[in-house]
Amino acid sequence: MSRLRLHTERHAVDRIGWLRAAVLGANDGIVSTASLILGVAAAEASRGAVLTAGIAALVGGAMSMAAGEYVSVSSQADTEKADTEREKRELHDDPEAELKELTGIYRARGLEPALALQVATQLTEKDPLRAHLRDELGISESLTARPVQAAFTSAATFAVGAALPLMVAAIVPLTSLLPAVSLSALAFLALLGAAGARTGGAKLGTAILRVTFWGALAMAITTLIGKLTGTVV
Repeated sequence: MSRLRLHTERHAVDRIGWLRAAVLGANDGIVSTASLILGVAAAEASRGAVLTAGIAALVGGAMSMAAGEYVSVSSQADTEKADTEREKRELHDDPEAELKELTGIYRARGLEPALALQVATQLTEKDPLRAHLRDELGISESLTARPVQAAFTSAATFAVGAALPLMVAAIVPLTSLLPAVSLSALAFLALLGAAGARTGGAKLGTAILRVTFWGALAMAITTLIGKLTGTVV
């Protein structure tokens, strides 16, 4: 006798909120801190100056990421809240019109008129607000804005990402600092791209190329500026 097993499928989109913040934070931490270290080192600064710049980049960047994520995601959350309240009022004031609207949405997606009405009616009887938020406004549980989660995730991952090139700069000889930090930062970015692709279900090669290209460009530009500044000084 066969047994039926109920299970809940987990999709990559369920992780999109914290994954976006985590990848953004770690990537920015690696790139900005490594670039700043390279720029200062290229100007022939002392190890103390290089490490001070790196620590300042870690602390300031982490706080900036937390504040920026919280403010931007809070704006999204405010918009979602306003749309939810408006939808509640519309459902209360004119439920028939809202039922017709929901039916029209399902018809536009390819359902026959009778079936569209049946689906809209059943979903309305169960949870009309949830049905309208999901199918009319595109607001779902997995994509709902979470400001605090985004802020903490970005700050923590930025700090972790920034600590990696900073540790390299602290342990390698000063004469080898430029190539060591550059190569290690690119390696860290490649690992980050691979981890993000695996977690999010994206293509591995594309994700790695994307993060390493922009990271290499940022480090090359800041290194050049550091050399030019050091030469002028």
